[in-house]
Amino acid sequence: MALTVLIIGCGDIGITLGRKLLAQGHRVIGVRRQAEALEGTGIEPLALDLDALDDADASALPHADYVIYTVSADHFEESAYRRAYPEGLKNVLKVLEQHDAPPQRVLFVSSTSVYGQQEGELVNEESPTESTSFSGRLMRDAEQALIDHAIPGTVVRFSGIYGPGRDRLIHQVAEGRVAAITPVVYSNRIHRDDCVGLLMHFIQCQEQGQPLENLYLASDCEPATLHNVMMWLASQLKVDATETMQSPLRRRTSKRCDNSRVLQSGYQFLYPTYREGYQQVLKAGGFLDAQKA
Repeated sequence: MALTVLIIGCGDIGITLGRKLLAQGHRVIGVRRQAEALEGTGIEPLALDLDALDDADASALPHADYVIYTVSADHFEESAYRRAYPEGLKNVLKVLEQHDAPPQRVLFVSSTSVYGQQEGELVNEESPTESTSFSGRLMRDAEQALIDHAIPGTVVRFSGIYGPGRDRLIHQVAEGRVAAITPVVYSNRIHRDDCVGLLMHFIQCQEQGQPLENLYLASDCEPATLHNVMMWLASQLKVDATETMQSPLRRRTSKRCDNSRVLQSGYQFLYPTYREGYQQVLKAGGFLDAQKA
């Protein structure tokens, strides 16, 4: 059966997801402030500022069987995060609840920034979320708004997303810079294509009558220290990485993400570890060819 899927914040993940859904015969509507970015994708564009949804009626958003909320904040500022996440999501839910037939499920793309663990603790969906950053706190507020709402919702906490065009770590290593061995800083990641695959998987689960949890921690199958990941990249790039980075990537936390609940749902990762995932990025981005030249 053809579905209508509304993707709010239709950027890289949304466009990639939309194209796959279109290939399966579904209708996809993408919401962006500048909808011209969707030209040529086959996704129906809807230009909309989420702030304009405050007190809007049901006609402000079209009916959809599924709604994917994958908005990004404009800036790394508290006001921008508040507008994008708790306020934006609440505005969307207010409109959706006015529809005669609300969506079967809303999927909210959240982040592991909600965690505040600093000592390499293993974290899962039941772990405390005590982030000291405004980004983590506001993301957690948005999560709870969906979990508490009458419309069925699922929060998907993605760890560090990498993939095509998300290659900052590779460039740092190519310049000969790596994270120090100590202090030990664990990092967690998920390939962009697995983000898309998981969202499609959850829609399929709902369609097949498989119960879904209201929260999933979505990360690949091998938490690793940032030093080890960067040294592995250095070996692939054949770079003598000797310069130690200070405060790598401004990281303030160190944790190991447990993806057991995702695996129990039946999802099979395209890129189960950083090795398979970064191999794809290195090849697709021509980084390995550059080393041969």
